[in-house]
Amino acid sequence: MSQAPSAPATHPTGRPAATTGGPAVSRQFVNFAFYKLDPAFRRLSDNEKLQARSEFLQIIETKRQGLMCIPYSTVGVRAETDFMLWRISLTTDTFQEQSAAINKSRMGAYLTQPHSFLSMTKRSMYIDKLDPFHTAESRTHIIPGKRKYIFVYPFIKTRDWYLLPQEKRQEIMDEHIKVGNKYPSIKLNTTYSFGLDDQDFVVAFESEEPKDFLDLVMELRETQSSKYTVRDTPTLTCVQMPMGNVLDQLF
Repeated sequence: MSQAPSAPATHPTGRPAATTGGPAVSRQFVNFAFYKLDPAFRRLSDNEKLQARSEFLQIIETKRQGLMCIPYSTVGVRAETDFMLWRISLTTDTFQEQSAAINKSRMGAYLTQPHSFLSMTKRSMYIDKLDPFHTAESRTHIIPGKRKYIFVYPFIKTRDWYLLPQEKRQEIMDEHIKVGNKYPSIKLNTTYSFGLDDQDFVVAFESEEPKDFLDLVMELRETQSSKYTVRDTPTLTCVQMPMGNVLDQLF
């Protein structure tokens, strides 16, 4: 599948419109699974750790039909997590199958999950208005892992936002999107959690330049849409690297 243009770097918006016209497009499930390793693991013998490392690597690197899994390190940049698995699939079954294998592994006995966000892809009504190149396919199929950093957080809008007339929400989001378009180095992946998880959305900004993301967020704080934010934390900075490199950081 060819890569569609990146979405403008904007925060999630209000009630999305259903996709109409054209062929049906399969939407993806998305999971950001964060893990923390118990320090007790480091006190095991070198042989035990090597065996656990080999087993865990095999689990993560095993190709599972329909599952994309990209590892990221949070070592040194976040206290309560050590690594994150960005998982994308057409079904939650593959998430559960991989998680079950992790739970049964030697290393799994020493892992906890401080955060795990579940969401789905869906077409955005606001992106469509300002950028006709964003087709249903480009908004419902994520092409992940093209940049070193990803910044992930759950997002909840106020109920008052959803009660605003569509025209007013569009006006507010036009300003918001205009700011986002000033930062072409940032790629936004907005996914939807309504009814699936505690938040409305999960947003994941990919970039090679953390400074651009910092500047973007600061500028977005001054837009009207910021008034309608209930929660946009925790914000988790993750660094993409092979799983073997992540494990090297841990023991």
